[in-house]
Amino acid sequence: MYVCVCRAVTERQIEAAVKDGARHLRDLRTELGIIEDCGRCARCAKQCMDKTIEQMGPPPHPKSGAAILLHPAR
Repeated sequence: MYVCVCRAVTERQIEAAVKDGARHLRDLRTELGIIEDCGRCARCAKQCMDKTIEQMGPPPHPKSGAAILLHPAR
């Protein structure tokens, strides 16, 4: 289904962008160009994004006791 008619962006393209890391409408705007013209797609794009995030489930957590390197060693 087309979500953004102005830019010919589909629901599948939004799902792919979310799976690649998009988490905000601004991410979708940067990656796909949506919401830049008339803006009517914003609500549907947000719903598609939220649905995909929900289906993906929570992000994996590091194993208990695993060290997380925040800054590279020098």
